[in-house]
Amino acid sequence: MRPLLLILGTLLGATWFGTPAQAQNYPWCAALNLGDLSYNCGFDTEAQCRATVSGIGGFCERNTQYVPAARAPAIPGQMPRAQSSYSH
Repeated sequence: MRPLLLILGTLLGATWFGTPAQAQNYPWCAALNLGDLSYNCGFDTEAQCRATVSGIGGFCERNTQYVPAARAPAIPGQMPRAQSSYSH
């Protein structure tokens, strides 16, 4: 009986307190030539994508399904932060 209650409690806790899963959304895809044409759309930049395909073959292209993340609305009266030109 206790194992059943533990399992039930775990499932209910995960349902109530868990965060919903969301798909990864990146702007660049690598079309990899690994015997078949497979796609990996997990790159933020074209340079990341090109570095991946450079050693194994393939090409990079923009992800046609990419949707940029929504920006948070501006708070009235708040000035935007100035971009710093300092780099580490």
